[in-house]
Amino acid sequence: MAHRGLTGVLLVGGASTRFGSPKALAVVGGETLAARAWHLLGEACDERIAVGKAADALALPFELVDDGTEVRAPIAGVVAGLRAARNELVAVIPVDLPRLTAEALHTLADACRDVAVPSSGPLPGVYARRTLATLERALERHRLRLGDAIATLDVVTVDLDPALLVNVNTPDDVRSL
Repeated sequence: MAHRGLTGVLLVGGASTRFGSPKALAVVGGETLAARAWHLLGEACDERIAVGKAADALALPFELVDDGTEVRAPIAGVVAGLRAARNELVAVIPVDLPRLTAEALHTLADACRDVAVPSSGPLPGVYARRTLATLERALERHRLRLGDAIATLDVVTVDLDPALLVNVNTPDDVRSL
């Protein structure tokens, strides 16, 4: 069931240098990682937005909001997603977490002060829209590490099952799912 007042932001960008082709288009369980993540956000959130680089011209089953930067870093997508979101709480997920669940996103949302993240790092995470100015400043100053950008905010670390946070970085990772 969708969490009322939660926007889901799917980060589609990334150069996929280790993967060798666009990760978003890799097929897991009969659907692309992008479609799988988009469906998850539809299940978990009452609004969803996909952010990436329009210039990548990926064949995606949804509209993509261009992050408006030359930067290839998650912070650019988080900033663009926060700008576009209607809701105060924004769940941000990368395209490469095929085991993530709606329940995990709801757990993060329920714990969020400024930001709620698992112990593994800043993505996936739930960000309050009020964090936008802090993240915009970091991006403007070319401080691209999301973990560093949120260090001054009220960050809650949530224990999530590590199995939900297994990400896909290589074609072998896809085959092992």
